[in-house]
Amino acid sequence: MSSIADSVILLHGLARSDWSMAKIEKALTREGYCVQNINYDSTRKNIETLAEEAIGPALEACPDEARVHFVTHSLGGILVRQYLQHQQIGNLGRVVMLGPPNKGSEVVDNLRDFPGFHFFHGDAGLELGTGETSVPNRLGHANFDLGIIAGTRSINILLSRMIPGVDDGKVSVENTRLPGMSDHLEMDVTHTFMMRDDKVIEQVIHYLQQGRFKRE
Repeated sequence: MSSIADSVILLHGLARSDWSMAKIEKALTREGYCVQNINYDSTRKNIETLAEEAIGPALEACPDEARVHFVTHSLGGILVRQYLQHQQIGNLGRVVMLGPPNKGSEVVDNLRDFPGFHFFHGDAGLELGTGETSVPNRLGHANFDLGIIAGTRSINILLSRMIPGVDDGKVSVENTRLPGMSDHLEMDVTHTFMMRDDKVIEQVIHYLQQGRFKRE
């Protein structure tokens, strides 16, 4: 690591807060990174607005010469894709996404018209379906250094019945994948708690340092 510490911007998932990323924040700080754990109101605005309002100020707060990485959970990964679709980050380092709905989630397809869904998940939640016109499916391939961790364990049988294939309770393993990604790892963790799992955090750090996940 250079004399100027690399920065890491953390972006939590839908209907969560920066508290959900606190454990990763502490681990990365111990590794010497300059960490910004961003709190944004994910249920009050659409993805395009959230990306600008969350990521723009975070980048401005990073040291000018520092390389900037991102670690995201769920919706946070879509915000990074949205931002990079329209903006360039000259000192962009690596991006690690945890459980990203890169091709959307069938849970949204099935529940979007259910009473209360929009109230609890907002415009951004409605934009995460699997249709061709959903935001994740309009954003295109990854043209940046990207590692993705997908969960394979669910604690919500009802939601898992809506999702084809192996899933983490919210997103299928297949729908986490994104053309152009550098590495993809499946782990026995759930969507809800993967960001607090010690082994997941270990893999996040390994990817940021090595550009690949650690395998036995």
